[in-house]
Amino acid sequence: MKRSSSTDRILPVTSFNSGDVKEIAEGIYCYTVQIVNVFFIRNQANPNEWILIDAGMPASGGTILEKAEELFGKDCKLKEIILTHGHFDHIGGIIDILEKQPVPVYAHPLEMPFLSGEKDYPKPDSSVEGGAVAKMSGTFPIEAIDISEYLHSLPEDGTIPMLSGWRWIHTPGHAPGHISLFREQDRLLLAGDAFVTVQQDSLYKVLTQKQEIHGPPVYLTTDWKASKASVQTLANLRPVVAGTGHGSPVSGTELIEGLNRLAADFEELAVPDHGRFVDDEK
Repeated sequence: MKRSSSTDRILPVTSFNSGDVKEIAEGIYCYTVQIVNVFFIRNQANPNEWILIDAGMPASGGTILEKAEELFGKDCKLKEIILTHGHFDHIGGIIDILEKQPVPVYAHPLEMPFLSGEKDYPKPDSSVEGGAVAKMSGTFPIEAIDISEYLHSLPEDGTIPMLSGWRWIHTPGHAPGHISLFREQDRLLLAGDAFVTVQQDSLYKVLTQKQEIHGPPVYLTTDWKASKASVQTLANLRPVVAGTGHGSPVSGTELIEGLNRLAADFEELAVPDHGRFVDDEK
């Protein structure tokens, strides 16, 4: 495996919610690592197994495994990792995790170059309209990692290994191979960064985790037309509970009305007035 700054550069940004755990459905937990969320899912078919969705901030792997042991017990084994995408704050702990618990990692084929050492992400757009986090984003790591020996493409039919009843949905825009996960039986959505529940470019709102349904983080979203289509796709699923990559889980009327509003008025609510990736689409 090849490390990079995306796994090893510790960023001194932490929200008030860091360390919080919320059970959003039976056996499904949202865990906040500094300013990003990972999700633990107990395997319904085998309660002694669990699945990890995303891998947190750089150098957070040990913390993630410790929290899972607190929740599930030391005899409950990690069986696989699903990545919504490969940005540094979603893969930061993955090499530390794989060194301790070598398991398959599943991602969309379009994310493979960033996870197999072939290609770095585009540099964040610190010129984009937004707050302090957007301005400091030029320091965020974009380097590829190489976890090829553990890496697998998600099944083309939309199923997810070991997660019966779930399906993955391609929701590009924030990243080329970004995916979201949806469980039909209870309309539970894990949206990654397709949309979030905090204004991620505002340092104050990130630190305080002020809740609002918002478009994807502006400084790393490279395709706004695709991002709009992805939000509309997710709104059409009519989720009743959602966990996102940033911000607190949301449910009920707040989710339904907020997501529908975002889908209907995406250009006004989500797309910055200016920025490198915005200007490229004009």
